[in-house]
Amino acid sequence: MARVLFINGGSEGHINPTIGVVQELISRGEEVVYFSIEAFRERIERTGASVRTFDDQKFIKAFISGGRDYLLERINGLLLTADIIIPSVLEQIKGEHFDYIIHDSMFGCGRILAQILKLPAINSCTSFAQTKESFNHIMEQFSINVPKDIVKPINDKFQNLTAMVKEKYGVEIHSPYEVFCNPAPLTIVYTTREFQPYGEAFDQTYKFVGPSISSRLTQKASILLQSRKKNQFTSHWVQSNRAIDFYKLCIEAFGNTDHTIVMSIGNRTQVSDLGEVPENFIVKNDVPQTDILQHTKLFITHGGMNSTHEGLYYGLPLIIIPQSADQPIIAGQVANMGAGIKLQMESLTANQLREAADHVLSLPFKKAVAHIRESFQ
Repeated sequence: MARVLFINGGSEGHINPTIGVVQELISRGEEVVYFSIEAFRERIERTGASVRTFDDQKFIKAFISGGRDYLLERINGLLLTADIIIPSVLEQIKGEHFDYIIHDSMFGCGRILAQILKLPAINSCTSFAQTKESFNHIMEQFSINVPKDIVKPINDKFQNLTAMVKEKYGVEIHSPYEVFCNPAPLTIVYTTREFQPYGEAFDQTYKFVGPSISSRLTQKASILLQSRKKNQFTSHWVQSNRAIDFYKLCIEAFGNTDHTIVMSIGNRTQVSDLGEVPENFIVKNDVPQTDILQHTKLFITHGGMNSTHEGLYYGLPLIIIPQSADQPIIAGQVANMGAGIKLQMESLTANQLREAADHVLSLPFKKAVAHIRESFQ
């Protein structure tokens, strides 16, 4: 029986795809020790893994202190978390033996810990993968397009932080790519090579295994599904300063129509904040998304990788209204493959949203989605 050290950050999008992997490892007799934050303890423990945690508030504070405006600032932020994560993990596993490590692709300390512990490493990639060449191109554009008086101090900070990691932990970092993408001898990518942009550019050390989706049927799901009508749409948009504007836009676009709208509004918004809710809307702070999607005709989403995968896995055309991070790239790939359309929240009207829904439900989109669904499943 092998002992597995799993290192991950504190984000739904990076945790959820790993749950099924951990369940499978444990079913095969592996023992998994999983490091994350306290908020995910219960979810991970249900897999049978042993959960250990690090201080998420200190982690977030260190990460944000690197800066948020440029990619290299975010990379510096990941390096600044080293003194939060690495001593905590090393202290908690002192005297223990592990056979290999699985680390998240965007959790900057994963690759460093693998080198410190001299463990064979697997990279868990929950978004689109990046080749070194494509990543370097992004960094080159940063150097070309951003004024030198901004670039230089950020670069200098990166050099100072990598020198610190070498001095404290004996690990050499040769490029920002190593910190942001955590390359390893084996990378598991939770999508298909077909859906991955430039999928042919990746060698056989990248395993495109498809979406990692597990059913989470609950009593709440059954209650919601009993009340569904013939034409059901599902809306999921992550929290932001503009979330309430979006929810109200959906109500204006689809209120009192023949469609039933299941709208998940998250925990920072109250149903009462939305004013009068039409009878054809089911509005909840949280819904069992994977179960609801199986009874839905259209999915309106911010375009996170998990939500996009889940919608396409269940054969739904998508309307994606991206907000940040990799969401515009994901939305672009969905549109390129003919499986949905990308809209911008800025200046979006209720009429435009309603017309987009009618358009996306047309036959050409259904054919493209059916093809992707088959490859995912």
